[in-house]
Amino acid sequence: MNVTRRLRPVPLAATALTGVTALYLALVVVGNVTDFGTNREFVRHVLAMDTTFKDEDLMWRAITSRPLQDVAYVAIICWEAVSALLLCLATVRWARGIRGGPVESARTGSTWGLVMVLVLFGGGFIGVGGEWFAMWQSEDWNGLDAATRSVVLAGVALLVVHLPLRDERTQDGPRGGERG
Repeated sequence: MNVTRRLRPVPLAATALTGVTALYLALVVVGNVTDFGTNREFVRHVLAMDTTFKDEDLMWRAITSRPLQDVAYVAIICWEAVSALLLCLATVRWARGIRGGPVESARTGSTWGLVMVLVLFGGGFIGVGGEWFAMWQSEDWNGLDAATRSVVLAGVALLVVHLPLRDERTQDGPRGGERG
């Protein structure tokens, strides 16, 4: 059977993982837009640090300005929307590669989108929200578990996206054309 007619496992897995991450982020964006107030309150409480231990050594970090809090929330939604769009486009490109089409643009799109997810949820929510704004101290407004799930999903997807394709190798190593 011709190699280009068989389903290729790496593009198949990359399509699925990129698509699942795209769907997740698209639903997050829809939820944030249609139920704007709920997650805006989350962002406001995290930035205000009003449900933390209120340690005097940390409270100087709090952002209590409602307009600044809202700008941060809208920026988060925009970041999520761009990530979702990139991942949707990459999913379509990966799907074309399942039966032998080129995958380099799919890898590039997935990489950009997935790294954006890692930056937002790993750097933004876990790093900045969790540590700088001490979100871990809040029983009511702690998004670390959800952020960790997002980081794990994006991290696993990123690893799969960068696996070499089986048909890119010969016994002598990689051959010409696309690289994994």
